[in-house]
Amino acid sequence: MSRGPCGCRGSPWLREAAQAAGRSAAAPEPPRRPQPLPAGGLLGRAGAASRLGGGLAAGGVRARLGAQPRAVPPMALTAARARVLRPLSRWPPPGRPPLAGRSCRRGAGGSAELPPGGYGAWQERAARDPAGFWAEAARGTLCWDNPFHTACRPGRPAGTARWFLGGRLNVSVNCLDQHVRTSPNRVALIWERDEPGTEVHVTYRELLDLTCRLANTLKKYGIEKGDKVAIYMSVSPLSVAAMLACARIGAVHTVVFAGFSAEALAGRIVDSGCKAVITYNQGVRGGRIIELKKTVDEAVKNCPSIQHVFVAQRTDNQVQMGDCDVSLEEEMAKAASVCTPESMDSEDTLFMLYTSGSTGKPKGIVHTQAGYLLYAALTHKYVFDYQQGDVFGCVADIGWITGHSYVVYGPLCNGATSVLFESTPVYPDPGRYWEAVQRLRINQFYGAPTAVRLLLHHGEHWVRKYDRSSLKTLGSVGEPINNEAWQWLYQVVGEGRCTLVDTWWQTETGGICIAPRPSEENAEIVPAMAMRPFFGIIPVLMDENGKVIEGNDVSGALCIAQPWPGMARTIYGDHQRFVDAYFKAYPGVYFTGDGAYRTKKGYYQITGRMDDVINISGHRLGTAEIEDAMADHPEVPETAVIGYPHKIKGEGAFAFIVLKEQTADTARVKEELKAIVASKIAKYAVPDHILVVKRLPKTRSGKIMRRLLRKVVTEQSSSMGDTTTLDDPSVVKEILDAYQKYKEKGSS
Repeated sequence: MSRGPCGCRGSPWLREAAQAAGRSAAAPEPPRRPQPLPAGGLLGRAGAASRLGGGLAAGGVRARLGAQPRAVPPMALTAARARVLRPLSRWPPPGRPPLAGRSCRRGAGGSAELPPGGYGAWQERAARDPAGFWAEAARGTLCWDNPFHTACRPGRPAGTARWFLGGRLNVSVNCLDQHVRTSPNRVALIWERDEPGTEVHVTYRELLDLTCRLANTLKKYGIEKGDKVAIYMSVSPLSVAAMLACARIGAVHTVVFAGFSAEALAGRIVDSGCKAVITYNQGVRGGRIIELKKTVDEAVKNCPSIQHVFVAQRTDNQVQMGDCDVSLEEEMAKAASVCTPESMDSEDTLFMLYTSGSTGKPKGIVHTQAGYLLYAALTHKYVFDYQQGDVFGCVADIGWITGHSYVVYGPLCNGATSVLFESTPVYPDPGRYWEAVQRLRINQFYGAPTAVRLLLHHGEHWVRKYDRSSLKTLGSVGEPINNEAWQWLYQVVGEGRCTLVDTWWQTETGGICIAPRPSEENAEIVPAMAMRPFFGIIPVLMDENGKVIEGNDVSGALCIAQPWPGMARTIYGDHQRFVDAYFKAYPGVYFTGDGAYRTKKGYYQITGRMDDVINISGHRLGTAEIEDAMADHPEVPETAVIGYPHKIKGEGAFAFIVLKEQTADTARVKEELKAIVASKIAKYAVPDHILVVKRLPKTRSGKIMRRLLRKVVTEQSSSMGDTTTLDDPSVVKEILDAYQKYKEKGSS
């Protein structure tokens, strides 16, 4: 196979392992034993230079609702909890399914088992006695240096709840050491590099060695417990080791997606006060070179807190090295392969991850040690039905919370084999995902609806030419999946035999909160619906006046009534903003910022952001509903609908659409779209305006930035706010020009 135009390579140890593993991917193969690494361990020749949801703005939403914040009465929350428990209590306990137990429980006692029964019994216990439920789960799942004495200390507001008080542990020990003791040669990571067929297998023993050397290097250059470290790297074993190395020495990592601009990177470094940056000379994605070091150089000019920039080599190309730059792999080759882990308090910060808010100012979401790790591990195991020996393929970047929870921390805590996907869904062709499934024998595949919709329009043949018999579970993440994409993923990719879980969660929740699985055995799955809350998650729907909405077949603001271990603890440096964003609109519960519909059977369907809910002549309607209806048109691959002020109706719907290239008759398509919306929803839901654009404003993770479209329509283009998270900021001018022409044509 050709290597592509970019001349990419890896570290000597990664490059040589890849060359040893290189072969044709024409036919499916069983999983292979990892290739032996070159002499000198993970770093190759000693001394040689070498080479995974959404901010909220509760205040604004509350203002739209037109009501003052009011505490949710305790009786109302009790009633909501009782509503969850009533159907659960009917299910008979069929046995004692074991938790993902760990033989390593240093200093901890207690059973590794949860209460008798399946999903129903576990959910009932978690709702009735959350502290007892999570205490048993934590004792059975995590390795502790010292046991905790209190499972949960509630706080006011609910966001100040603290978990596993008195407990001490190290996250890297839970993700590495415990597995090295029992299965050192088990494959931890499969690095699916940009060029197909050049994957590298890394065992738990090798990953521990890499992590310890990197941790010792950080310590040598003055990084200590509590220091902040920015990681600006493409997906690779070394970037995972960087995260784990920080966790090992008690440093706090903040991973910044390796596609953000220098300005965006600098803003996050300054806000968090990072002491060092870890990066590559260059990145490789989709056959293209990404100049990571140059971006870091530009960023750190405005970051006085940065003392060192650690530079690893992803390609053979040389980059300029300055006074504060450190050749990472040269230093790691000289470092010891053993690093004593720092014993961390359960509530110490593990990482910060920045997410854009509707105000435009990125906010650093803070997650802590034990609670986050426990929740990521349990949701990984039970939502995806992960079994030991499976190959788990989450194709998210580690710069997002999905990559943190379901590429790194959840799978590694469970001793899983996790795929690191460096490339794109369409490189070198639209069959890339499915070729990788065939070659790596992936069992669980977890990706974004945006990618599914993209691949859907390339045709089924790119899927059917590859063997996908290894797949057992498919998952979607990042946004509600429309029915067409769900059916294509289920019928075409999964051949109608794989479980498909549409998962709902956020950066702030730490892990999956609502998904079709886990569930009672053989329970139904409704297409394009998240459906069931995870253990300990108590959803409630709230009305405009802050009251709990009882019963089924109802819609409202989605809130969560009781705390859970994986939830974020604060926004770094601005706890009041955290309280205002998530607990002010509906005091006493966590406000997700999303709207939801509870079906007649009690399942949950996410209807879209509350700031994407419009009120047309008294009818409250999620813009996602209109988008889902319009997506059924065969000539309209992408849509985005926003609300705008209307003199008569209060609010109206304005739709932005992208047409297929061969579409010529736009007037016909617009009329057909209006007819579809009228027939699928109602006439009042038909958009007043439909504007054809070449593309929509998307972040690098594929999410549409609807607030920018709202600024365009309301003619507030002078105050667009932060646009650094856009994949291509020039799209804003394109849409502004198209809107201006649309206006001029309408006025004439």
